This record gives sequence, C-alpha cells and structure tokens, in this order.
Amino acid sequence: MSYLRSLIGTARRLRPRPQPAAGLPFDNEVLLDVPDERLAPALVAAANGEYEPAAKLLATTRDAAEWEDRDRYTARLAAFTLSREDWLSDWLAAAPYDPDARLLKAQLAVLKAWDSPARAERLREVGPLIDAAAAGDPHDPVPWRIALDHARGVHAPHTAFETLWEQALHRSSRHYGCHVAALQYLSAQWYGSHRECFDFAEQAADDAQPDSLIQALPVRAAFAYLLSGGHLAIARERMDAAADRAIALSSGYPAGDIWPAEMRNLLVYVLVSRERWTEALEQFRLIGPYVTSFPWAQLNDDPLGRFLELRAGARLRAAPGRPVYGRAEHTRADGHYA
Repeated sequence: MSYLRSLIGTARRLRPRPQPAAGLPFDNEVLLDVPDERLAPALVAAANGEYEPAAKLLATTRDAAEWEDRDRYTARLAAFTLSREDWLSDWLAAAPYDPDARLLKAQLAVLKAWDSPARAERLREVGPLIDAAAAGDPHDPVPWRIALDHARGVHAPHTAFETLWEQALHRSSRHYGCHVAALQYLSAQWYGSHRECFDFAEQAADDAQPDSLIQALPVRAAFAYLLSGGHLAIARERMDAAADRAIALSSGYPAGDIWPAEMRNLLVYVLVSRERWTEALEQFRLIGPYVTSFPWAQLNDDPLGRFLELRAGARLRAAPGRPVYGRAEHTRADGHYA
C-alpha cells in the first residue's frame, strides 16, 4: 500500500451501501493508514524530494523525548522510503552523522532485509547500522526496538535477546514499541509459545499505567493466538480479559482519534472473533474513518475491504431484535464461517 496514496486522501470505494448506523462514516469516507498532522507534511515533502521537514520532525521528537511518536514516525517514514530513497540519500549526504538520519537508515535497512529470501544473512549485514543509530542518542529507545526486531530476524538466542531487552528498558521502561518487539519474539510463531506470549503481555500490562498503550499488549497476544488458528488451550476468559483491558484503554481516547487507531483496529478484530458484536460495533464507531493496515493486512491483500466487510457484519449482528442463530451463522474475523 502506497503511503503517498493515503496521504492525499484517496480511499478505495467499494460497492455502495446505506449509511451505517451509530455514527459510522460512509464506506467511501474510510481511509487507510492516514498520517497525523505532524507526519503528513514530512511525507509530502519527502515525496517532493525534500528532507528538511522530516529531519525537523524527528529532531523534535528526540529533543522532547517523545519516544512513542518518534518510533511511529520512523517506521512510517522508512516504509515510505522503500519506494522513494532519493530524499533520504540527500539527507545522509548533507548530514552523514545526523542521529535522526542514521535512525531512519537503520530502520529502512531492516525493512529491506526482512523481505529478502536471505533474511537472516541480509539482516546480519545491517547490524553496524543499528549500532550507529544507537550511538546517536544514548537515551533513545527506538534504536533498541529496531535491534530487538533485528535479533528476532537473525535467530538470536534468548540470552542475546534478553541483553538487548535490558538495554531497551534502561532507556525507557514503558516504551510500547520495545514491548511489542519482545512480545513478537516470545510468540509461538517465533521463539516462544502462546502461554509465554500471554504471560509476558499480562504482566507488562499489570505493571503499566492505566492509560499506557502497554495495556493493549494482551490483545496483541490474543491476535497472535487467533492468527495461528487458536488450536491450543487458551482459556476464553483470558481472551476476553485481554479485550476488556483494551476496551478500557480505548475509552480514554476521543472517537476518531488517529493515535489509538491501530490499537482499536486490533481490538475490533479480537471482539469480532469472540462474537462480541455490540462491543465491536462501538469500537468501529470509535475508529471512525481511520483504518490501519495492521491487523487487516495479515488476513488478505485487501485490508480496507476486509475492515468494511466485518464492520457491515458487526452492524447487522448487533442490530436490536436480531434473532440469535447457531455458530454456523456467524462470520469469523478471518472472513470464513464457523
């Protein structure tokens, strides 16, 4: 998906549907991966080959220790740069030791290597770039989040990963991005198990502030479990408790807020999977027009279409007076019937 396309406000138009209930936007008003008001100008400038706005944005996040924003902006800028590197090359040529340019260079290199058939080998070559990014600001946790992702890709053993995790915590013990990277390492898809993943997520959420994004870690563990097919014995109560935590977190943000959009998109997937239709419909309302590629791109090649189909299904099933049928009538979040 082109970030520039979402930047200029282009939404995919599906077949016409009636105006959704409960304050939901029309299908053709829903957008994918919309940048916030700080990131949008930097992406527009980058598309025009200008690096100064992005340099200013990342420098501002570093100076103000806005680590969550810095992490998000770095990831989005790097994803954009996959198809347009000239502006970053110009920035590095003008300021080769700029810590923000080095951070972006490291993130971009990891993204490129991750999609290579020789992933582990390519990622090992990226190691020095991550070291250079980490040396740019000793207080910045974002290079350590990149290092944690890198370690997962090069099959780092648990001891090596734990060393990086300690370094990340030393910079920011509550950084959401680093916690997500650790959760992925501990997932059954990689080097842990569903139980390890849930245990880590729940303990981290217990230790975090009520308004911290870390409260969404258990619902990420639930998503990883559901994505794998959910064949192991994870109690329904544990899945629902994860959703309840995320619902409480979501309630602290205004409707239509871009900042928690990804968390809300993830939450609604889990709620639909658990057939909690009324609560799912409320999260669709809170999401408003802001759809994020994650988690929908994990399901098929049309994340926006998947979102809209499930939203329509939730609206139907949450309708007052709708009769309750057996599970054969229920649409799952993966689009199949159970």
